[in-house]
Amino acid sequence: MQIIALRPAPPGRGNTIAHFDVQLNGLRLFNLALKKTAAGYRVFAPSAFGSSVATFTHETASALIDAALGEMRRNEHRAA
Repeated sequence: MQIIALRPAPPGRGNTIAHFDVQLNGLRLFNLALKKTAAGYRVFAPSAFGSSVATFTHETASALIDAALGEMRRNEHRAA
């Protein structure tokens, strides 16, 4: 799994922390949303025609969250 791009959400975007693009075993997913909820971090795929274009197993969602948070931490260290 590789984070291709990560875009921190601007202030005022509710519980959205960032949007990111990822490559998974030959599959690229774009514009996933990382959100902080009362239940912890969650990842959401964009929607089309009123429903999600993808859903994730618990294991895949956890790996996506860990990868996105790790990329955010790396970006913070580079900026400092």
